[in-house]
Amino acid sequence: MVLPYGRQDIQDGDVAAVLEVLKSDFLTQGPAVPIFEQAVSEFCGARHAVAVNSATSALHIALMALGVAAGDTVWTSPNTFVASSNAALYCGAEVDFVDIDLETYNMSISALKEKLEQSAALGVLPKVVIPVHLTGQPCDMQAIHELAQHYGFKVVEDASHAIGGRYLKNAIGNCDYSDITVFSFHPVKIVTTAEGGMALTNEPALAEQMALFRSHGITRDPSLMTRVPEGAWYYEQIALGYNYRMTDLHAALGISQMQRLQGYIDRRHEIADRYSRELSDLPLILPEQAEFAHSAYHLYVIRLDLDVIKPLTHAEVFQALRDRDILVNLHYIPVHTQPYYQNMGFKWGDFPNAEAYYKSAISIPMFPILSCEAQTKVISTLHEILAK
Repeated sequence: MVLPYGRQDIQDGDVAAVLEVLKSDFLTQGPAVPIFEQAVSEFCGARHAVAVNSATSALHIALMALGVAAGDTVWTSPNTFVASSNAALYCGAEVDFVDIDLETYNMSISALKEKLEQSAALGVLPKVVIPVHLTGQPCDMQAIHELAQHYGFKVVEDASHAIGGRYLKNAIGNCDYSDITVFSFHPVKIVTTAEGGMALTNEPALAEQMALFRSHGITRDPSLMTRVPEGAWYYEQIALGYNYRMTDLHAALGISQMQRLQGYIDRRHEIADRYSRELSDLPLILPEQAEFAHSAYHLYVIRLDLDVIKPLTHAEVFQALRDRDILVNLHYIPVHTQPYYQNMGFKWGDFPNAEAYYKSAISIPMFPILSCEAQTKVISTLHEILAK
């Protein structure tokens, strides 16, 4: 049996929901998309939701709605998928990074404060900061919000890993401490639409802009048009947008999956609790949970104590797990070390905490349909490898 690090859970109800759409009059833009948007916004407690075809698209239109353009700078974490920073480049902006906290693996508040102080003195503050809720654990959003108020930048939460998680006992995605929150519905995420994303906000103007940008910049709203509609067919392109729309097929799957979201989170916590108990005697650094956080546990990341396990290396442990059909992964290679970003002037050594994390981290299997027997295999295999 081959064990991936993540896996979707597709049940009969999901198949039936998609089949119903296939038999309907609407395959692309129909009633399922707004129903899915409402389901997510109500779960999270946000006023508006805009569904799109990927979280990358959601990040892009979020930054566009906030007016990010050439001459602006966007900061994010180096410990994320490249989409978090690429979205800023799509807008013509420059990108910079804030190092992580080695306990939570999220953006370090102290590093952010220090970088803001230095940047304020130089007059080069960011227009937007994108904190990333890595593995499903939220960043300290209240602290980031206070800094945003003081320094005047906007905040987009990259919560691609985090739907179903909580911050200060409230659902991630309520946008209490941010302008926009973005979710991913990729198959390995908490709930899936096969592929898709969503941007949530409490600001109607931002929601209107994002809805416009996801569909070519086209509107059928007479109040936004430059002249009186010539007939029921009439529409106007009033901005340069993209084809980022979600289809009804994807939305139908999402609606069905949302009904099981809380159960998925509960099961992920059960799996995480067992890992934390039964791996505690190994030379590993196990995930820390901040007091303010209730993680969605998209990932369970172990870090190897490299000094203790010598002569074993990070790569050898990783490969030993894969050789035993446990398809572990690594989230993520620091963005600033990618060749494309090094061509911009970033280099190894710029963000030492993110680099230290990368050199020791392994994402082990974590998904709600992971059986007890399969988890036992992961645990016993780690004991076997590290005992040697």
